[in-house]
Amino acid sequence: MASDASDCSGAPPRKESCANAPEKEKRATYQDVLDAPPNMVAEVLGGALYTHPRPAVPHARASSRLGVRLGAPFDSERGGRSGPGGWWLIDEPELHLGEDIVVPDLAGWRRESMPELPDAAYFSQAPDWACEVLSPSTRALDEGPKQAIYTREGVAHLWFVDPDALSLVAFALHGGRYTLIGRRSGDDPVSLPPFDAIEFNLADLWPPAKKP
Repeated sequence: MASDASDCSGAPPRKESCANAPEKEKRATYQDVLDAPPNMVAEVLGGALYTHPRPAVPHARASSRLGVRLGAPFDSERGGRSGPGGWWLIDEPELHLGEDIVVPDLAGWRRESMPELPDAAYFSQAPDWACEVLSPSTRALDEGPKQAIYTREGVAHLWFVDPDALSLVAFALHGGRYTLIGRRSGDDPVSLPPFDAIEFNLADLWPPAKKP
């Protein structure tokens, strides 16, 4: 989840950013997520509540543009435009995975594994693909405890987009661990699993001033 700043303050129990919380404090629950300020993204990772502001504009744009590039060909009732369809693609879905509550920037479910969208405020089924847009304040969470949760839950594909480095890194889950399957940067063409049926230009994700 991308953010332009981290926030360590808030109501108990266990709210942290990157520091370790005391071991004997009460574990955070869904109610703590509901009680978080509405302008904050709230997640529960390993029993601790993490909150951070909404993403900065470059990060929000990268996430939005990636959703556009993938949505048209893959998220369609009758097959996508210039693509095979067969996916649900959701911006910032709230995922309830065991006792953890995570909010990736983007996530996707194959419709064969989830034929219908849930009639709820969150998803309890792990996605087939997740994407985190990195920022300095959330990188440690995205590449640390959140990646560990995705591994545990069997999320088959994980992408990291870095608007500051102008890069995309893609991993696939093999034998219970993520293996690097592709690294792109600048204005490279991108055609990577699980969306390798299409190709798009990575520069489409960056603000005009940052395009190489």
